[in-house]
Amino acid sequence: MRACFGLIVLLWFPLYGQAQQGVPMERRIIQTPEAPAAIGPYSQAVQVGNMLFCSGQIPIDPKTGEIVSGGIEEQTRQVLENLGAVLRAAGMDYEDVVQCQVFLADMADFAAMNRVYAEYFRQNPPARVTVAAAGLPRNVRVEIACVAIRVGAR
Repeated sequence: MRACFGLIVLLWFPLYGQAQQGVPMERRIIQTPEAPAAIGPYSQAVQVGNMLFCSGQIPIDPKTGEIVSGGIEEQTRQVLENLGAVLRAAGMDYEDVVQCQVFLADMADFAAMNRVYAEYFRQNPPARVTVAAAGLPRNVRVEIACVAIRVGAR
């Protein structure tokens, strides 16, 4: 419970600070054709102030709308490419990611997923939780969601 409260404070403190400083707190929907369209009633991401909340991405190739072929490595790479496209659409990149949630269909895929994940988060990786899920959309092997915070100007 204490860890959960700490995460809530970590995520919402920047918003509180912005609100106190009179920074407009507009809620902006982020959509890009460079990532798969949402397959349900949700947005690819929602930006509030300098924070970006990215919905879970699964390994759909945005050009074909199909699940990429191959195993966990190929699926993880496509998921992270999709997240990267959403981040770029909001003017951010992987370095802005502060927290990821990884859902695996099988924890036996953890090491292979981790190797690919490390290619995208080489230095100062974000906080992360990885859990096994009983089922993922379209029977994929991996889904990843994230929260990003842009600090400073670029």
